[in-house]
Amino acid sequence: MFEVMMYDGGVYRSEELFEAIEDVGGVVLQRNRSSQMLTVIMSIPGEDKEAISRVCTDIGGVVKEVPLAGTEIAVVGPTLGRHHMPHPICDIAEELRRYGAITVVMGLARGRGKLTSQISKVEKDIIDEYDAAVFMLGNFKPCVEKKADLMREIHVPTVLVCGPRPEGVDDACEAIIDGVGRKASRMRLPDERAKLEEVADTVDDVLRDKKRSLEEDPLFVHPAEVKQILENYEPIDMCLRPAPIVLHLDGLRVKIPYEEHREYLENVLVYGRKLGEVAYISPSKIDNSSVIIRIKTRSQVEDEDRAR
Repeated sequence: MFEVMMYDGGVYRSEELFEAIEDVGGVVLQRNRSSQMLTVIMSIPGEDKEAISRVCTDIGGVVKEVPLAGTEIAVVGPTLGRHHMPHPICDIAEELRRYGAITVVMGLARGRGKLTSQISKVEKDIIDEYDAAVFMLGNFKPCVEKKADLMREIHVPTVLVCGPRPEGVDDACEAIIDGVGRKASRMRLPDERAKLEEVADTVDDVLRDKKRSLEEDPLFVHPAEVKQILENYEPIDMCLRPAPIVLHLDGLRVKIPYEEHREYLENVLVYGRKLGEVAYISPSKIDNSSVIIRIKTRSQVEDEDRAR
């Protein structure tokens, strides 16, 4: 099983780290440099974790655990209004980022009101583009129980965060975290920080089940390897949007228009195969602003090869 780690330290002697990662068959997921400081998020085999940690220490850096690295998570509130988008939603998104995830805060178009709240098919399809979703639904128990219907028919793992613990909604999500309601101030107190860590740890636990299923039937190619190939494509290299390529557990989000670049992406060679043969490539539901690449598993590719 691969482990995700983050190196935080100086640029000096960092080439030794990159050589060690390559030697053990690991992959660099993300690299950020600021002046003489460097942050590297890497995925390495579990049995080589101690060896890589020693290299990081030898070159003067610090090793941190980032279990959610390589994931993109949606944090969803009923609306973007002040009533439904209070500080805890931003605090949850920030805590997930500290665990290594890329997060997006999303509000529903018709989520306001216990009796009138709705979620459209397009909104469900958008949420399904992410690795997981965290729903935050407020302080009133009857309201939370009613609005739990917003999470049904969403196919990615979902975690409900709310004030009072609702009843009869366990089948609507994978986990429930109570004790986090709407409030007009940041979550700074020790017990509040502990609750944020509980949310992040719960999301990690939920996604571990998805990681295990991928280990049973591995992807044809690791998403990070596709990322390394696509980084050389000029429109992506010149893209000014934050994180032009975002890793998912089973693929990538590439922030370039689908129609203009579909042909190139489908014909990119990966281990002697066209990317269009070993992955599902489709436009994002968010105004065709990006491309969603879902990599097929090895068994899927083998079955399709036999069918030909």
